[in-house]
Amino acid sequence: MKGGGGSRKFGLAEKMIELLKELIKIQSDTKEGANEALLFCADWLKEKGETVTIHDNNGYQMLTATKGQGNETIIWNGHVDVVPGHQEQFVPVEEQDRIYGRGSADMKAGVAAMMQAFIELDSSSLNRIVQLHIVTDEEIGGRNTSKWLVEQGYHGDFVICGEPTGLKVGLQSKGILRMDMTFKGKPAHGSRPWEGINAIESAMKFHMAIADLPFRKESTEYYEQPSVNLPIIKAGERYNVVPEICEMSYDIRFMPGQDKDEIVRQLVDLADKLDVDMEYKASGSTPALTTTKDNPYIQSLQKAILDTTQQEPVLFGQHGAADTRYYAAVTGGEGAIEFGPSGDDWHGNAEYVLISSVHSYKDILLAHAQSA
Repeated sequence: MKGGGGSRKFGLAEKMIELLKELIKIQSDTKEGANEALLFCADWLKEKGETVTIHDNNGYQMLTATKGQGNETIIWNGHVDVVPGHQEQFVPVEEQDRIYGRGSADMKAGVAAMMQAFIELDSSSLNRIVQLHIVTDEEIGGRNTSKWLVEQGYHGDFVICGEPTGLKVGLQSKGILRMDMTFKGKPAHGSRPWEGINAIESAMKFHMAIADLPFRKESTEYYEQPSVNLPIIKAGERYNVVPEICEMSYDIRFMPGQDKDEIVRQLVDLADKLDVDMEYKASGSTPALTTTKDNPYIQSLQKAILDTTQQEPVLFGQHGAADTRYYAAVTGGEGAIEFGPSGDDWHGNAEYVLISSVHSYKDILLAHAQSA
């Protein structure tokens, strides 16, 4: 009997890796390709006897599947869309413990592990609900699928988005504040700049002074500081004219515990202090994820990681944002994390995932879902 059980487990493991390879082969860097991958996942689950619901929003498809019973819900969220890649990247290559290919790490490995774990769950013995969400537009913002699912009521007490984290737990993430600013000067002839006010120079003076604002000097357990990126600047049209307008846009990633409105106030006050003519618009924001290590689901996940891998779990804070933000919006920033297999160079030319980590990840998901 022992030998039979071992053979079955080995067979399931091999099927999961074959599933991953088949997913990589689907060129899902377009809406149509991502939908093809989604329907492939749906058919695979149905063939294994699972009940799957396919949803459509604005032409983007997604699926949900549910197992278990109880008063609490754990969600496993994964996306099958990928960023564009070279044609050869959609041919999976296995070398020792690595599988190379577009989406291997980000995040078709996470999806394959979640699908395999889901079919291995014994619904009759689960004391909670486990819901699988597979979506198709995370790489372009997730608003048509994960956000839509949450708006339809598909959310839970704890959400794991299977982004590649090296089996570390990304329990927090920075919030996003986007600021569009227009600095106004006074035009003059380029040969007589002292007769005008150079809007570019005003903007430069403002930009350099941001580093000394109070919000830039704060830190937390998981972050040394917030980040301020100046990705867009538009100004000037002619060599011989002092520029009257300079438009700048900021991407500010603020830490859990920081108040975006206070950051805006500090920026506006800075313009007044420097006596520069500035108008602004806060064009969009996303709250920070604030899950703490005391969260009971984080506690049980750490135990599942330790029991499965015999390695001490590592908690960290993500700098970027994922579909976690839509689920966390329902719970005030709590309870949605990034946690997935190990790999490297996602979005790059040599993207790969470690096969051993995919197996560990699947086992951790099962242990966590089935924990008391």
